[in-house]
Amino acid sequence: MSGTAADAVMSAEGLDAGVAAHYGDPLKEQRLLLEGLAVVDLSHRGVVTVTGPDRLTWLNSLSSQKLDDLAPRRSVEALLLSPHGHVEHDLHVVDDGTTTWLVVEAATTADLVTYLNRMRFMLRVEVADVSAGWAVLGEPVGRESVEGEPLAWVDPWPRTGPLSVAYGSPDAEHPGHGWAWREVIVPRSDLAAAMSDRPLAGTWALEALRVAAGRPRHLRETDHRTIPHELDLLRTAVHLQKGCYRGQETIARVHNLGRPPRRIVLLHLDGSGHTLPAEGDELRNGERVVGRLTTVVRHHELGPIALAVIKRNTPADAVLDAGGVAASQDVLVTP
Repeated sequence: MSGTAADAVMSAEGLDAGVAAHYGDPLKEQRLLLEGLAVVDLSHRGVVTVTGPDRLTWLNSLSSQKLDDLAPRRSVEALLLSPHGHVEHDLHVVDDGTTTWLVVEAATTADLVTYLNRMRFMLRVEVADVSAGWAVLGEPVGRESVEGEPLAWVDPWPRTGPLSVAYGSPDAEHPGHGWAWREVIVPRSDLAAAMSDRPLAGTWALEALRVAAGRPRHLRETDHRTIPHELDLLRTAVHLQKGCYRGQETIARVHNLGRPPRRIVLLHLDGSGHTLPAEGDELRNGERVVGRLTTVVRHHELGPIALAVIKRNTPADAVLDAGGVAASQDVLVTP
């Protein structure tokens, strides 16, 4: 029997504080998600709306993604970058024909709204943080929403856009091939009813499947100096032939003239011991520090695995040391 809301063990800290980490059996919850049965409470995510007739052309001018011709109920991922091309915001974008909805990590919501309001100038747009009234429900579905259904953002990962580029495996060979995920936006008052008749899975289960898919997450795999190339985000979040936007020079320069200084990697951890390394722990190749762990999980089939960001020139066949635990690499961004 699947867990119920009464069985929830809540996350006390970190990005997922305030929602259920699990409902008593995280490994079973992973299997329920893979079978397309369970849902995940993501009501801690931030929800921001942009309204007004200039909203899509305006967001297009600010972000890495082409948004000026975004059709209703079509999902895209977009980045807001610093002037030096570092990732500041990762936006899950879907438009309903009159309003553009942005789902973001809760910790970034206030800064995002402040930034967008500073950039309005004389354009006909209005920005609002509607997180208090709207919530997000995650489900393992890869289909866009249709009329009559709640609006949903569908994760494009790892499908490379027609005017984007992959820095790792082709789509069909990527560890995330087959990943299906969407974030449904519902009135907060309807959240309990939307979850009541389906098996529940916590964020531990979702994170395990995300790591296995090599899917980077903002504020987990990113830091103050992350550029999109390092996380293979050009494949889903960057349009290489759109107009100018802040940070575009770095996108173009690294893409045309070189390789990123770091690369994301999927690690298979030695699970023979009783403990696992922690997120943020250093990774060493011999005596040399080459990176850090960003997300560490237990997968129901793969065992202990992790995502990490390491120096680009680290040999792909090197077995790394993660706090005394051996870690072999599954390359996501080629060195």
